[in-house]
Amino acid sequence: MQQILRYLIFPVLNTSGPVFMWFALTMLIPYAVSLQHQDGAQQGFLIAMGITFLIGFLFFFPTRKFRRELQPRDGFLLVTFIWTMVPLFATIPLIYELPDVAFAKLYFETMSGITTTGATVLNNLDALPISINGWRCLLSWMGGMGLIVLAVAILPLLGVGGAQIIKAETSGPLKESKLTPRIADTAKALYIIYLGISLVCAIAYHLAGMNWPDAIMQMMTTVSLSGFAAHDASFAYFNSATIDYIAVFFMMLCGINFSLHFAVWHKRNILAYWRDPEACSWIGYLLVAILFSTVVLVQTGVYGDYWTALRFAAFSVTSVASTTGFANADYSIWPLGLPIIFLLSSTCTSCAGSTGGGIKMIRLLILFKQAGREFIQLLYPKAVFPLTVGGNVIDNKVTFAVLAYCLLWTTSMAVCSIALIASGLDPVTATSAILACLANLGPGLGNVGPVGNYGWLNDLQLWICSFTMLIGRLELFTVFILFTRSFWRI
Repeated sequence: MQQILRYLIFPVLNTSGPVFMWFALTMLIPYAVSLQHQDGAQQGFLIAMGITFLIGFLFFFPTRKFRRELQPRDGFLLVTFIWTMVPLFATIPLIYELPDVAFAKLYFETMSGITTTGATVLNNLDALPISINGWRCLLSWMGGMGLIVLAVAILPLLGVGGAQIIKAETSGPLKESKLTPRIADTAKALYIIYLGISLVCAIAYHLAGMNWPDAIMQMMTTVSLSGFAAHDASFAYFNSATIDYIAVFFMMLCGINFSLHFAVWHKRNILAYWRDPEACSWIGYLLVAILFSTVVLVQTGVYGDYWTALRFAAFSVTSVASTTGFANADYSIWPLGLPIIFLLSSTCTSCAGSTGGGIKMIRLLILFKQAGREFIQLLYPKAVFPLTVGGNVIDNKVTFAVLAYCLLWTTSMAVCSIALIASGLDPVTATSAILACLANLGPGLGNVGPVGNYGWLNDLQLWICSFTMLIGRLELFTVFILFTRSFWRI
C-alpha cells in the first residue's frame, strides 16, 4: 500500500492539484456575471472557488517531493480522478442556489455538462440566475476540448508527461499522431482553433437575433456539442430559421476532427476536408439522412412543404448525429422509425478528435473495412490484404483495439440498461437513456426524450447515468483499466 501511495497516488495528486486550482479560477467568470446582473448567486461561487482552490493547494504542495515524469498508468488514473472530481466541485454553486434539489441530481447536471452530454434534471431554466445558467454552459465549453488539454496548454506546471495525459483523455483509435512536436504546442493549437470557431459562432448567433448572453451561452454548448440550453424550450425558444441553420453549420463543423481543422488552417487548403475519409463520411451521412428525413416528413404530412421540413430535419438530424442534443421540435414522435435511426446514428457518426461522443466514424470505417477484408480472405486464403482507410495502412493492433472497444461499448450499454430496467424503468426509456448517456447525446426516447428530462429519475438511476456519461466521455478503457488487478501492481 505504501508503494502505491508513493509511486502512483501522490504523483497523481501532485499533478491534479494545479488543475483544481485553475478550475477554481474559472469560477471568477460566473462570479463576475453574477455581480454584474445582481442575481444573488455571488456567495455560492465564492465559497466554491475557495473550497476548490484550497483542495487543489493541499493536493499539490504536500506532494511536491513525489513529482515525477508521468507514465501511461498515471495518465489513466489522473484523467479519471479529475473528471470525477471536477463535477463535484462544480456542484457547490448549485447546492447553494438550489438547496432543495438532491445532490445526486446536481452532480448529474454538472457531470452532464463537463462530459458535454447535455442531459438535464432542471426545470424552469428561464427562471435560473443567469450566472448559474452560464456556469452550466461554461462547464460544457471547457469539457468540449477537455480540461486536461486546456491545462496542458496553459500550465507549464503540467508539462510532466503531458503526452500521457492527452493520450488518456482524447478520443479515437489513432491517438499517437501529433500536430506539433511538443505536446503543449499541440494542446495550444487545438485551443486556438476551438477559440476561433467559438468566437465566430457567438457573433453569428448575435447577428441572427440572439441577445449577447444567449449568443454566448448557446455558442458554448454548440461548439462543445453539449446541447445544454438556456431555455426550457431549447432552440424552439428562438423560433428562427436563420438561428437553426447557423446551429446546423457549427454542429456539423465541430463534429469534424479538430486536428483536421488545424491542418486546413495551417496549410491554407480547404480541400483537406474532402481528402479525409472520416470527414467525408460524416458529411455524407448528414446529407443523406437530412434528405431522407425531409422527404419522409413531407410525404407523411408532418410538415406541409419541403422548406419547412428541411429546416427541422436538418436541425434534428445534425443535433442528434453530432451528439449535441438541441431540439427545435419533438422528433421523438416523427414517423417511420426516424427517432430510432437518429438515436442509433449518435453512437458512431461524429469524427474522432471532435467534441462529439459515441464510437466515432473512424472506428465504424475500420470495422466495415475489416469485414470486407474477411470476405476477400475467404476467397483468397493465402493472399495478404492490408487494411487501408484513405490510403493509409491501419496496423492490426489498431484494428484489434477497435474490435475490443466496440465489444466493450456494446457490453457496457447492455449491462447499464439492464441495471436501469432492474431499478424500475421501462425498457425503452432505460435503453435509450443509457445509449444517450454513453454516446454523450443527452435526450433519449420515452420519458427522457427531447421534450422531457432526467429530473424524475431516482438517485440510483441518476448515479448509473452519471457513471455511464463518465465512461462514455473517457472512452471506457481509461476508466475500466482502474478496476483491473494489474493496474495496481507496482
